[in-house]
Amino acid sequence: MAENKIEQYLIDLKYSYQEIKPNFWLLDDTQHGLEGMAVIYAEPLVILRLQVMDAPALKREEFFIKLLELNAGDMIHGAYGLEGDKVVIIDTLEYDTLDYSEFRATLDAISLALTQHYPILSVYREPAAGARGAASKMQGSPEVKS
Repeated sequence: MAENKIEQYLIDLKYSYQEIKPNFWLLDDTQHGLEGMAVIYAEPLVILRLQVMDAPALKREEFFIKLLELNAGDMIHGAYGLEGDKVVIIDTLEYDTLDYSEFRATLDAISLALTQHYPILSVYREPAAGARGAASKMQGSPEVKS
């Protein structure tokens, strides 16, 4: 049996994850496009955070306008944000009132946003040395913060 409802929800959803430390989980779920999603319980909130990509050096203003437009018109749960030079999706939920349906809907909405927004945002990615080609993901290795 899981220690708290967040871990139980992850188990029920059959998501692949690691418990990094108490109340901090890192999803490793490529099937749902949530590889690197951090789920943190910091009373009274549940914080969901995923590093999406580096902010581009070129066309930054155009890129940031596009992110704001996606936030305003296309994000069901969460929002794009900037942490240093990293673009992230972040959402917060209230733990005490959180239920399975809300948790699942939030993760599903973020997964859907990543899938739908990939063609829009990937044009701003700068080619990296040794890039993996068109099949490479927007998401990089997450910087885990608590």
